[in-house]
Amino acid sequence: MDVVRTPSQGWIEVIVGSMFSGKSEELIRRLRRAQIARQRVQIFKPAVDTRYDEYHIVSHSELRIPSESASSSAELLSHVRPDTEVVGIDEGQFFDAELPIVCTTLAERGLRVIVAGLDQDYLGKPFEPMPHLLAIAEYITKTRAICMVCGNPANHTQRLVVSHDRVLLGAQGTYEARCRRCFDVSLAEAPGGVEDVPTAEPR
Repeated sequence: MDVVRTPSQGWIEVIVGSMFSGKSEELIRRLRRAQIARQRVQIFKPAVDTRYDEYHIVSHSELRIPSESASSSAELLSHVRPDTEVVGIDEGQFFDAELPIVCTTLAERGLRVIVAGLDQDYLGKPFEPMPHLLAIAEYITKTRAICMVCGNPANHTQRLVVSHDRVLLGAQGTYEARCRRCFDVSLAEAPGGVEDVPTAEPR
């Protein structure tokens, strides 16, 4: 979905889904189109996310776009330049609870704000602050991955290692996409992780 911005109107777009569902790829696509349209764009990622590149947003398909890091929502807001027209934010779930307020502030200034992030954590529970952003956004896109067990559309992020930390950075080998039927919270709670759980059979 691409939207043409009118001079005095701002809004919030949210892209959510599981890991490996193309959220960052869709965010990058929209931001590149805004750049092609000669709009002034700023792009942010949480400082905690250093998995691929400190100075770029990088999708699992290796698409990348330069970005700035911010350790908090307030810091992000302070770095938005007066002439910026479009703000892109990746991994919104890693920001604090003030992110919806910051996004609202920017939209009320007339900016187009695009946020991508996980809507559920590894237990399948709503991953704040993304649910709040979903409630206030004008435009919402739900992306889906492919279940690594059965091949059906996937909406969950399956953690494959033992950890009770809600935030555990990782990609392939740490997480995989699962559909509702194949998603199994007990994998991340087993004594030895996925290796101690019988391998799920394709369905």
